Amino acid sequence: MFKTSKRRFVSFALVLILSAALFAGCAKDDDVVSTEPVEIEIFQFKVEMAQDLEAAAREFEKAFPNVTVVIQTVGGGDDYGAALRAKFASGEEPVIFNIGGPQDVEDWKHKVADLSDEAWVELAHPGILSGVTVGNEIFGLPFNIEGYGFVYNKSILADAGIDASKIVNFKSLEAAVKQLDAKIKAGDLKNKYPNLEAVFDLPAKETWVTGLHTSNAIISQEFASSIEAFEASDVKFTYGDALKALIDLQANFSPHADNKSRLNAVDYSTQVDMGLAIERVAIIQQGNWVFGGVNAIDENVAANLSFLPFPVKGAVEDSIPVGVPMHWAVNKDSDPAQVEAAKNFLNWLYTSDTGKDFIVNKFFFIPPLKGYDDFPPADPLAKSIIEFAEAGRTMPWVFMGYPSGWGMEILGNEIQKYLADEVSWDEVIKTSIDKWEEMRK
Repeated sequence: MFKTSKRRFVSFALVLILSAALFAGCAKDDDVVSTEPVEIEIFQFKVEMAQDLEAAAREFEKAFPNVTVVIQTVGGGDDYGAALRAKFASGEEPVIFNIGGPQDVEDWKHKVADLSDEAWVELAHPGILSGVTVGNEIFGLPFNIEGYGFVYNKSILADAGIDASKIVNFKSLEAAVKQLDAKIKAGDLKNKYPNLEAVFDLPAKETWVTGLHTSNAIISQEFASSIEAFEASDVKFTYGDALKALIDLQANFSPHADNKSRLNAVDYSTQVDMGLAIERVAIIQQGNWVFGGVNAIDENVAANLSFLPFPVKGAVEDSIPVGVPMHWAVNKDSDPAQVEAAKNFLNWLYTSDTGKDFIVNKFFFIPPLKGYDDFPPADPLAKSIIEFAEAGRTMPWVFMGYPSGWGMEILGNEIQKYLADEVSWDEVIKTSIDKWEEMRK
């Protein structure tokens, strides 16, 4: 569990990140334009922003007319890490790609360019570059600041007579879930919410949800940062029972409560687009990245979303995990003209006025840099994250320090076996502990 001093430090740092005074001095749309025709390929993981990233690339090409940007997106139900390794192995190396934290920096140190001289570096919020910094070198530009937990439909809970402000720990969450479940089964909410069939939907097919995000809340009680996790030779799962409680709560109050193995076929789209967005379920474990997709389906539902705490039973119960999901990296082995164009694109995207508009109003990102005083986050999930951070109710993201593949390929798969009743929970934990130690040798 966090020691109090560590938790306060992390929370204070996030408050600085999310509410620091913003200042000007950023790049303009009419900066020096490259004169050499060049094509750069971007290989990125964020499916929910893919269409808007394409639009941003077209705007960049107007400012840099001799640069062509080609984007390939791999994510959602696919393993981006495995796809990236396959991409490089094929010889078709992208110019811009994504890395997580310390483990990815170690894995890709032979390919990533040092970005420490880039203009955006001096605009980075304090501490936000720590996961991709080695010595004096900086190997990635943070995508954004994200938070996740239980995203909920405020109207559904209110109409079920539940005061969401009183959900502050696992006990109060469980009581609210049981109350809502009873209302749904009794048909009390059917007239207003004809699609509503369950409290949760758990996308166990997406092992990044269970093996990375759910586990992160528990493992962040052992390690205060991704760097600590990266340096750890073993993991103890001190709060392994709390992980089970979070998984069981979602599974037991899902549409597949009577046959949990079916949850292993539930993917992101089923949970979000065909779940939360159409009010088929009231609560999902996801982050602020779902807003754009829900908003495209039903603006009224999207406007009604907020976060509940993501409680680690017996530890930190009133908080949500907040951190950086990924970083943009540049392939140092690309042609020098491509490297220059790639750096120009990233600077333009995060420091020009046109780029900032995409970052905040199209991608729905919480900016990782200063200088966004004219572009405040407007969506309700971003606002909810800021409220949690300002209240000091946050947990760090440590999963970027897991051994490569451990979260999704080991723990995520073991959770699938548990839901299919193929292994016991004790076996899930033992296998995961053993594999962590084995992969660290």
